[in-house]
Amino acid sequence: MSVVSVSLCVLGGVVIVCEIVRRAIPSLLSGNRRDCGIYTAEIISTVQLCACAHELKLLSEDAPEIALSLTYVVSVIHALTFRGATGNPNATLERYWCNSLDGACALRRIACQFAASVAASLAMRRTWAFGFSDLHARHERAGFTCASPIANVHLLQAVTVELACAFVVHVAVTLTRGVEEKYRVHAVAAVITTVVYAGGSTTGAVFNPALAFSAQFPCTGSTFAKNGLVYWLGPVLGMACSLLLFHKVGMAFTTKSPSHKDQNLHAVKKKKKRN
Repeated sequence: MSVVSVSLCVLGGVVIVCEIVRRAIPSLLSGNRRDCGIYTAEIISTVQLCACAHELKLLSEDAPEIALSLTYVVSVIHALTFRGATGNPNATLERYWCNSLDGACALRRIACQFAASVAASLAMRRTWAFGFSDLHARHERAGFTCASPIANVHLLQAVTVELACAFVVHVAVTLTRGVEEKYRVHAVAAVITTVVYAGGSTTGAVFNPALAFSAQFPCTGSTFAKNGLVYWLGPVLGMACSLLLFHKVGMAFTTKSPSHKDQNLHAVKKKKKRN
C-alpha cells in the first residue's frame, strides 16, 4: 500500500502543480500575447495527461487493479481541468476536419502536444529518481527502461486494437456532447477505463499519438516504424471512422423530408391551381 500511496501523492502533485500554472497563465499574458494562452494551455494539459499516464503505467506493474480504478478517476479530473485543451492530436485533427480550427493553429497545437509529451517523460524520470517508493527505485535501477507491449503482437492486430480504441472513445465523446457536463465526464471516463481494460494487454490502449510518443516509443522490443503505424496511424483511422459515421452516414439518415404540414400545404396549393 505504500507504493500506492506514493503514486497517489505523485498523481495529486502533478494535477495540483498543473492547475496552479494553468490558473496563473491569464494574469501573466497580456495584450497580443493572450493568443499564446491556448498553446500554453495545451502544453500544460498534455504534460498533466502524460505525466499521470506514466505513473499509472508504472503502478500497473505492481497493482494493476488499482491502476485501472485510478484511470477512471484521473480521466474525470482531466476532463474537469483541461478547460478546452485536448492533449490529443487526434482531437485537434478532428476540430480541423470539422472546420473548428484552421490548419496553422492545428499544426501549432499538435507541435505543442508532442513537445509537452517529451517534457512530461523527462519530468517523470526526474521524479522517479528520488526513489519515493520501492517501485520508483526499481525503475531507476533498471535505467527507466520498459518493454513494448506490441513486441510480440502482429502489426495488423495491434493497429486494429488502437483503431478500435480510438473509434469507441470518439463515438462516446460525440454521443455525449448534449449531456450535462457533470454526467458527461463520468460517462466518457467509464468508456476510457473499459477500453484500457479491454485493449491494455495488447497495445496498452493508448489511442493518443502524443501520449504514445511519450510512453510507448522509448520502450524496447519494437521499431519506430511499427510504433508509428500502431500508435499514430491506428488512432487517426479510428477517429476518421468515427467522423465518417456521424458526419457523413449520420447526416444522410437525418436529412429531413418534407413535414406532414408542408405536404398538406402543397396539396392545398395544388388544388387551388386546378380550380
